[in-house]
Parts: sequence; C-alpha cells; structure tokens
Amino acid sequence: MFATVDSFTVSLFLHITAVMVGFGSTFALSVTTPIAMKLNPRHLPYVHQLELVLGRFFATPALVIVLATGFYQVDKQNWDLGDAWLSASLAIIVVIGALSGAYFAPAAKKLQALAERDIAASGDGPVALSEEYNRKARLGAIFGPLTGLLLVVAVFLMVTKPGV
Repeated sequence: MFATVDSFTVSLFLHITAVMVGFGSTFALSVTTPIAMKLNPRHLPYVHQLELVLGRFFATPALVIVLATGFYQVDKQNWDLGDAWLSASLAIIVVIGALSGAYFAPAAKKLQALAERDIAASGDGPVALSEEYNRKARLGAIFGPLTGLLLVVAVFLMVTKPGV
C-alpha cells in the first residue's frame, strides 16, 4: 500500500521539515560557544557569525514556512485558533520570532564585535574577554535554552493536541 499524498500531507511534511531543519540547527548553537571557549576563544567571532547565518538562512525561513503551513492545516482540519493547544503553539512561535529579531540577531552581532575587539586587544597572547562580552554571553546562555524549551513545548502541544 502507498500512502496518500495530498496537499495536507505535503503541508505537514513541509511543516515538520521546517521545524527539524530550521529550528533543529539552532539547538547545536548551545554547544558552540562553550566549545570555542575551551578550544580557543579566538574562534568566538566564527561562532557568532554561525549564529547569524543559521538565523538568517535556516530559522527565519523555517518560521515563515511553519506559520504558513500551520495556518493552512488549521483551515483544512477546521481547527479552532481558540483551542488552547493551538493558541499556545502560535504564541510560542510568535515569541520565538520576536526573540530572533529583537534579541538573538542583534546579540550575535554585538557579541561578534566584542569578541573581535577583545581578541585584537589581546594581541598574540591569551585572549582576555571583557566583562561586557561575558555578561552578554551569559544572557544568551539563558535565552537560548529557554527558547529551545519553548520549541519542545510547542512540538508536544502540536503532536498531542490536548483537548481535541
């Protein structure tokens, strides 16, 4: 037997693939800064550039695809946007989009500039990162995992659809 491939199935495939590829890639970012710090802080500008690229070319397009296919699926399944699981999932994706544009991208740019400045100031010796860099990096170490947790909660809600 072959699976039925209709527009809803294609939409679901695109939706899940966007979450997996677009947001999944950002989960790896939780280890990039600690690895760079352990290996050599001179790698930090690369890490922050990677954050910007993954946001721009993976997470942001994924966000658009997830929203478009999600609304399509809501329409096709006659789900109610007022359902708690759906409202919460939509709120989570909006919060993640807002964090991406208002916090993550600007923070990565700032951290990259600070790391480059601190590396240049260190010359050929050991890199001494400024308190400003460390403070901003700690904030990212809080927001990143919280955002990941929000993604996991949204996936749980979409898979289980409590109340439906």
